[in-house]
Amino acid sequence: MATRSAPILNRYLLGLLLRPLLLSIGVVLLALLLERLLRLFDLVAATDNALDAVLLMLLNLVPHYLGLALPAAFFASIFMVVARLGDDNELDALLAAGRSIEETARPFMLVAILLSLFSLYLFGFLQPYSRYRYHQVSYDALHAGWNARAQENIFADAGRGFVLTADQVDGTGRGLTGVFIRRVGPDGEEEITTAKSGTLSPTTDGTTLLLELEDGQIVHEQANRELLKVTFKHGTLNEHFAANAPPFRPRGDSERELTSTELWRELHAPTPPLPPAQLAGEFQARLVRALSLPLLPLLAVPLGMSAKRGRRAPSVIVACLMLLALHHGVQLGESLAETGRVPVIPAVWAPLILFGTLSAWLFRGSLKTPGDNPVTRAVAAIEGAIDGISLRRRKAKP
Repeated sequence: MATRSAPILNRYLLGLLLRPLLLSIGVVLLALLLERLLRLFDLVAATDNALDAVLLMLLNLVPHYLGLALPAAFFASIFMVVARLGDDNELDALLAAGRSIEETARPFMLVAILLSLFSLYLFGFLQPYSRYRYHQVSYDALHAGWNARAQENIFADAGRGFVLTADQVDGTGRGLTGVFIRRVGPDGEEEITTAKSGTLSPTTDGTTLLLELEDGQIVHEQANRELLKVTFKHGTLNEHFAANAPPFRPRGDSERELTSTELWRELHAPTPPLPPAQLAGEFQARLVRALSLPLLPLLAVPLGMSAKRGRRAPSVIVACLMLLALHHGVQLGESLAETGRVPVIPAVWAPLILFGTLSAWLFRGSLKTPGDNPVTRAVAAIEGAIDGISLRRRKAKP
């Protein structure tokens, strides 16, 4: 009878899990995106297409924040479902009908495996492309003003090491007042040009611009590091500024922009473009983050069952501390591995092994007595000690 009802109970538990899971993901994701929204508006507020750029950047931030929100949302949804089953005495009915704790956790474990497979795709493919696209949109937004017109107090990359800005710009975008130009040469030498006014003039072919300056000066750093200062009444900059902003760099400048297959290929290349420790640390960290999801039911189920006994707050605190420790532990291990101080495998995988061991210990400790686990026993011992101290103090008073 229990075997026949197992599929029905599994569907019931999955139905209870689906709604809080989607709600938790949505709430956490929205909170993270809103926190970033104001900073994005400040970043591109001076550009003409600020709203479009912000929306595109937010869209490309979704995979990154989804990777952060998924473990916390999944744990919270399991915890809420199990706590609700306990509050409504449904968990007692399931146990009385012969369904064990392991069987109750089985549907959650199935969802965890599916989410783990999705996370492998999320961390390994979606995030690298979205991260690169985010930086590309940000670059395009900040350099959108350099389209044959300048904008006030906006530093525009004019190509070939030139950075141009002006205090005031007329309606055409080509009449400048308070011009400042910084040029960095191929050997790292700098040249600063300032002028009272200037005019951007397109060349005859319309592909480049010339900058005519009035009442200015040039400070040039020579090879011997001495400074040469030249003042002028009228001058035309010899360099031709590009009419359009230079193209954004290719993808792959960082190991975080490489897909998992690209990381694996570069790791085994004779001459990898990035340090092998960085490539290996990023690759292993992605695996650890994805494989941590199947461990969450082992933590959420026993802590959720203990909520019926009035131990909800300590359980939530313990879970939050363990999830934070896992997240920051993986980050620390990845950093240590990238610097070469610790081998990659033990540095990155040690937090996951420790987290899994503690979760399995809590789960096993609640099998004999559902709702009772090492966390509840530790909290009860602490409360008992505090009550004992208070009782002794009251007796000691005259």
